[in-house]
Amino acid sequence: MATMRAMSVPARGAKLRMEERSVPQPGRGEVRIRVQACGVCHSDTLTVEGQMPGLTYPRIPGHEVIGTVEAVGETVAGWQVGTRVGVGWSPGACGYCTQCRHGNLFACENLQGATGVTRDGGYATHLLAQASALARVPAELDAVESAPLLCAGITTFNALRNSGAGAGELVAIHGVGGLGHLGIQFAARLGLRVAAVNRGRDKEQLARSLGASEYIDSDATDPAAALRALGGARAILATVTHAGAMQAIVGGLGSNGTLMVIGAVGALTVDSLELLRKRAAVKGWYSGTSVDSEDTLLFSARHGIKSMNEVYSLEEAQSAYERMRSGKARFRVVIRID
Repeated sequence: MATMRAMSVPARGAKLRMEERSVPQPGRGEVRIRVQACGVCHSDTLTVEGQMPGLTYPRIPGHEVIGTVEAVGETVAGWQVGTRVGVGWSPGACGYCTQCRHGNLFACENLQGATGVTRDGGYATHLLAQASALARVPAELDAVESAPLLCAGITTFNALRNSGAGAGELVAIHGVGGLGHLGIQFAARLGLRVAAVNRGRDKEQLARSLGASEYIDSDATDPAAALRALGGARAILATVTHAGAMQAIVGGLGSNGTLMVIGAVGALTVDSLELLRKRAAVKGWYSGTSVDSEDTLLFSARHGIKSMNEVYSLEEAQSAYERMRSGKARFRVVIRID
């Protein structure tokens, strides 16, 4: 019987371990993917540390997956063996529940949870996925360079295009890290005026090379005041994971501006008067569905947008995970599957 290799979490809080399993057969509505690369995302901590209800172990993490279709299950139409595909956070959508029928595929009532969290993910040679979770991957995209686009990429791109900001308007990318370095590229290619906001000046040259026309050192100046001096931001893409930092920058919104929160920080305190007088808003943004992933990949291929990665082998997945957790990676961590 054919076998696969995977780095799985045997129990809550345990280290990843190599596991050999039988290659799974796709069920109704599923495909089997031969994985080429999988990004290591901060959200993988939900699986490793057991931070979501209903988790069962062992579990294979990973939701930034690029590979090829290897087998197709019953009732699957439109997908063939050999097609390059990507799978992100969304596990798919049923298409017939109330949420799906109203266009809210991300909130599907029947296919809830996440890839690599409530079902096995991409730290493996093979992966089963619902056909509705698949995104087509342009041939010119490198699997390793593009795997993070399935989470970090789609989250920043999708938040920007739903922020209300139009070409030429000021957008602040708050944090020049794993999410922010992609957000700057997307914002610049969308025709937005980009202000990168980060602590210190060590990332200024990088931010400008990626497309930022302004740089604000939040250690040296009040970031909200600096944005107001530029006319106020139509949108602030908050990629940081510190509530105090978000609270310090929300005052930089301009009229009808929106703080798009994509970094998980828990409780967030915002001055309601600040929002009222500017008719401003604070909005959380879910990464997106398979069609959003496909849009992100196509846009990236057309505009040369790439993730800056540190690459590890499947056997080194624990080291890759620890590197991601250290916060020192420049800027994403990817597992290349041989």
